Amino acid sequence: MSKNDLENPVLLGVIGAAHGIKGQCRVKSYTGDPEALGDYGTLYAEDGRAFDVADIRSAKNVVVVTFSQVKDRNAAEALNGTELYVDREQLPDDMLDDDEFYVEDLIGMDVLDAAGTHIGAVMAVPNFGAGDMVEIAMLNENGGLSNKTDLYPFTKAVVPTIDMERWAITLVPPSEIIVPPEGSKEREGDPDNEGLDAEGSEE
Repeated sequence: MSKNDLENPVLLGVIGAAHGIKGQCRVKSYTGDPEALGDYGTLYAEDGRAFDVADIRSAKNVVVVTFSQVKDRNAAEALNGTELYVDREQLPDDMLDDDEFYVEDLIGMDVLDAAGTHIGAVMAVPNFGAGDMVEIAMLNENGGLSNKTDLYPFTKAVVPTIDMERWAITLVPPSEIIVPPEGSKEREGDPDNEGLDAEGSEE
């Protein structure tokens, strides 16, 4: 099985540097509780490799993970940068509080203005290291989505309402639109950097 075989793949973590000599890996976990990374069953890399968490412990802003399939440091070093996915159906909704959500569930949501008018759609919820953002494509004059997208801070002030039943968010734009740097890529760089939680809540 690969990421492409999952019906709704959700990124739960990214493997970073090797830790020690026995094949342990430093992993940036995107789960609300970083040590819960092992609670969702087998994790899958984009190329189909499977990873089962045998042991996990916190270490500063990452977790140190022992995977059943990784036997030595050389194997661990070769995994640096590997993204780990599960299917959306493996994520338990009953563990979320009322003000929590899975970031993956926001993708494709309608965007409404303060008056409730449909003005666009959520394309992504990236994090470039300075906090979560929401990437939005506005409706064009023909009623379709523009090819151009804008980034806004994902805060209570800018996104005051997330309506899961209506599957829409309310957008109150700040005075300046934040344009993503050319060549920026979501979750680019060292997994030890701050990243996006798979389950999160607005600040």
